[in-house]
Amino acid sequence: MSHDKMTALERIKAYNKGEEIDRLPCVPIVGNTAARVIGVKVSDFRGNGKLLAKAQIEAYKLFKYDSIRIFTDLYTQAEAMGAKIFYPYDETAYLEEPALSGINEIDTLQPLNPYKDGNIPQHLEAMKIALDNVGKEVSITGALVGPFTNASFLIGAESLVRLTIRNPEVVHKLCEVSLESALRYAKAIIDIGCTPSLTDAMSSCTVISPRQFKEFSLPYLKKLIEYIHSRGKSVTLHICGKTNKIWDYMVEAGADCISIDNDASLLEAKLKVGDKVRLMGNVRPSEVMLQGTPEDVKKASIDCIKEAYDNPKGFILASGCSLPTETPLENIKAMMDTVREIGYPINIQNL
Repeated sequence: MSHDKMTALERIKAYNKGEEIDRLPCVPIVGNTAARVIGVKVSDFRGNGKLLAKAQIEAYKLFKYDSIRIFTDLYTQAEAMGAKIFYPYDETAYLEEPALSGINEIDTLQPLNPYKDGNIPQHLEAMKIALDNVGKEVSITGALVGPFTNASFLIGAESLVRLTIRNPEVVHKLCEVSLESALRYAKAIIDIGCTPSLTDAMSSCTVISPRQFKEFSLPYLKKLIEYIHSRGKSVTLHICGKTNKIWDYMVEAGADCISIDNDASLLEAKLKVGDKVRLMGNVRPSEVMLQGTPEDVKKASIDCIKEAYDNPKGFILASGCSLPTETPLENIKAMMDTVREIGYPINIQNL
């Protein structure tokens, strides 16, 4: 199997300029699977930035993908604002109780302090360690949850969706305080020298309508992305589930790259917004990466490449979302081997 001839930073920089590269950029989105790389429990990451950094650095060194993402779960910001998060012994954390028991408590909410609250200081420590160790060869990003999604963890997802109809003013208040928290966290990430990577699961059309997205998610994403751009950083935006009806809004929000979940079509995205934004995706995390064989991963990767390799604004092969914890390491290797084997420029007739 061929080896990389460029570092990740060299590859992305050249790709952005339309210059020669050795292979297509590839990012299997490794989250808690990194725990398996170094043989620790997922719960060991809580409150331990050094261990989180070690896991992500070693996972990167093993596979040499094109971006490191410091991430454990979606609740980092909400926990720092008072939400109760349950940490299973060896799986991804989940929301146990929202920060608020009712809208009458909304005025008690305060934006987070990224240097003091919850596990955020440990995540920042992990970013700094990763940057110091491998930042000269690969970009280090920190997962940043979008304001609408974070708002859902403050009041509860079902309650938030109901409130978009019954009491939109409250939803905007929750989004505003979530935006301020996101801006503070984004500033801290960028001050270290890393890049925020936006994820906004609850803004999906699987959860809310395009009209609700336009009213309750888009304005806050715009402000957040404007800030990140003002600091000289590009933005990748991931929204889970079905997103084809809001791709234009994701572009309007200012995203430089949109990460397409496996519930959507890369080909459709290319035809609809590919002249405006880079695409990233979308090998199935569960059915293929977790449950499939290396041959399944290779086939699915090639299928994605066929659909989007010629996207006008560029394409990054990736998993459709963060990989499940138990994703076989040989399947991650198979995705990376596939892009190395294909090389660049891509000859579609050979795929």
